[in-house]
Amino acid sequence: MVAKTQFGLEQLLVEELRVLGAEKIEAHNRAVSFEGDLALMYRANLCLRTALKVLLPINKFKARNEDQLYDGIKKINWNQYLDKEGRLVIRTSLKSELFNHSQYVSLKCKDAIVDQYRERFGVRPSIDLTHPDLSVDIHINQDEVTVSLDSSAESLHRRGYRTDSTLAPINEVTAAGMIMLTGWNGEGNYYDPMCGSGTLLIEAAMIAKNMPPNLNRPQFGFERWKNFDQMIFSQVREDAVAAMRESKANIIGSDKTFKAIEISRENITRAGLDEDIKVSNKRFEEVKGPDGGGLMIINPPYGERLPIEEIGAFYKMMGDQMKKEFNGFDVWVISSNIEALKKTGLAPSKKIMLYNGALECRYHKFEIYKGTRRTEFKTE
Repeated sequence: MVAKTQFGLEQLLVEELRVLGAEKIEAHNRAVSFEGDLALMYRANLCLRTALKVLLPINKFKARNEDQLYDGIKKINWNQYLDKEGRLVIRTSLKSELFNHSQYVSLKCKDAIVDQYRERFGVRPSIDLTHPDLSVDIHINQDEVTVSLDSSAESLHRRGYRTDSTLAPINEVTAAGMIMLTGWNGEGNYYDPMCGSGTLLIEAAMIAKNMPPNLNRPQFGFERWKNFDQMIFSQVREDAVAAMRESKANIIGSDKTFKAIEISRENITRAGLDEDIKVSNKRFEEVKGPDGGGLMIINPPYGERLPIEEIGAFYKMMGDQMKKEFNGFDVWVISSNIEALKKTGLAPSKKIMLYNGALECRYHKFEIYKGTRRTEFKTE
């Protein structure tokens, strides 16, 4: 199988798969390949925090033009995966000079599958973009075509707890990865002073409780497959729920806008985490870190639409507030604005490159302490 992820999260995904019992695990660019049984495929979809998709490759072949692509797809016995009157969707990703239009490739593959059914049964499956019985993933790297079944269907970052999209929230997989990259053990103080729609808070609370991220998801792609085993899946869910624990974390969030707090409260309720997260309406200038130190993660404005002086002043205020009120905290800040990050006046002890959507970002760690201390500079 292949689990797809985001840039910079591959090693986290390797470790997650190792814990789940996967074998022959190998990291690639934005993906990790591994081996396992049906139960592992179900467990991976339910429990992986840093995976976007879990794919099951079924065929590989070479194609240098559309006729060879059509023939290669048509040679696969599709009836073993999809009933003749089933519903189908095809999604394509390309890294090739031979094929340069993903929608056209999807259309050509659809024609090959449909023609096979027509010739064999006189009827054809239909295309359904929203509720397919089978999601097919086509990946072409130069002339090598990999055909996979998508066991997740809808991307695994859609956990089911977030419905209001009036803010520009961080992707759930990115959020989980950001928390895991800090090495946080799920205990003690966790603070998010610009919590927006509450994604980082919710992902932190799920980590603290060992709660499967996709426990509340209505359906996975594999549940509509011909070989779906309800008994195995029920056992996988039961085991995952049994492994949950009481949170030992003090998880707090705040935001300057009341609208953001309203949305985050709704999302927290949908995730079933009301008892585990506290949020309040406060500006960053007003907040103080809880006693005992801990972890703070900030996803501040990046300032694409603001003058550099204005965004620079905002980041300087952040740095001042960290030094004044967050002694004993490890503070991690993500931003695409490298110049603004320098305005915090703090030296990062660690720098990691990540993406927030399409934006290339730096994820900096600042160790806050009273007085001065030399920090060893690390980069990844």
